Amino acid sequence: MKKAVAFTALAGVAALALSACGAAPEEEPAGGETSASVTSDVLSCMVSDAGGFDDKSFNQLGFEGLQAAAATLGSEYKQVESASESDYQANIESLVSEGCDTIVTVGFALSAATVESALANPDLSYVLIDDAADNDFDGAIDAPNIKPLLYDTAQAAFLAGYLAAGYSEAGKVGTFGGQPYPTVTIFMDGFKQGVEYYNSEKGTAVEVVGWDGTDGSFTGGFDANETAKTTAKNIIDQGVDVILPVGGPIYQSAIAAIEDSGREIALVGVDADFFETDPTTQDIVLTSILKGIDVSTEEAVTAAGEGSFDPTPYVGTLENGGVDLGPLHNFEDKVDPALVEEVAALKDAIIAGDVEVKSYLAE
Repeated sequence: MKKAVAFTALAGVAALALSACGAAPEEEPAGGETSASVTSDVLSCMVSDAGGFDDKSFNQLGFEGLQAAAATLGSEYKQVESASESDYQANIESLVSEGCDTIVTVGFALSAATVESALANPDLSYVLIDDAADNDFDGAIDAPNIKPLLYDTAQAAFLAGYLAAGYSEAGKVGTFGGQPYPTVTIFMDGFKQGVEYYNSEKGTAVEVVGWDGTDGSFTGGFDANETAKTTAKNIIDQGVDVILPVGGPIYQSAIAAIEDSGREIALVGVDADFFETDPTTQDIVLTSILKGIDVSTEEAVTAAGEGSFDPTPYVGTLENGGVDLGPLHNFEDKVDPALVEEVAALKDAIIAGDVEVKSYLAE
């Protein structure tokens, strides 16, 4: 079992910009000290999901938030990387035994294990990224010492769908996901709504391949493998010229399918700004649907470390900057400036409540 426990202390179009994301986690100094002197004995910790901390996506962003919080607190931190779902509970409990004061778990797949640990350790603070910690679906957090960090990415995906529809010359855009969890389909829902809004505004009929609002194309997991590549190929073969893969590393399989197609197909990234986190995407990434996981994680962990832990769920929106649409980067010269202005105005309209974006987090 990969259980690496370590001690470790938008340019572009202004209307579409959000702070760029950093590089993959690097080796930390021995002893776990941050670049600043350790002045606090608070210990903040994190467990990744199976994607690992170098997934160039939400695990990486969460880890960067943990690092930033530790620097603010002047403390050490620890992280444990999971290789599979069977690692989650053991990895969380290993951090409990190490004396962690705050434990951050990354991803909805860790929800059940997080709740179990939180109930057994009521004096510890837990931060759960991308899940409401409501496994009995009664509308309440299952443990009072868990703070959920949630992101209404449908809002940013709506913008991406509108942009993709306006950019597409084929009149077809596609999307597929890892598994049909709400945190995956929320991207696909928003993307589809954005395309439909473009059609209603322009009198066009741009088609969304891979998601009809209820059913769609899924790989069955979140690994970059032949199944993911085949899923992407099946969508590409239907004539799309923009594709949105939702599910961590599966975008890498989409890139392989794009290369095999021999056609110019634009990629839409998720969670992080792919242009910044993965240079191999720079020639094909149109934009990225961003989650401010790094910032919200930093704030939650810092508050816990300073003794002001608040379990009230955080929901990232366009209005509070928790979600956004990334820069166009190399596509700035390929996108009609008028379309860019429309997307900027659409963002303002969503924030003002003049355009409704439906999602399970909308309320």
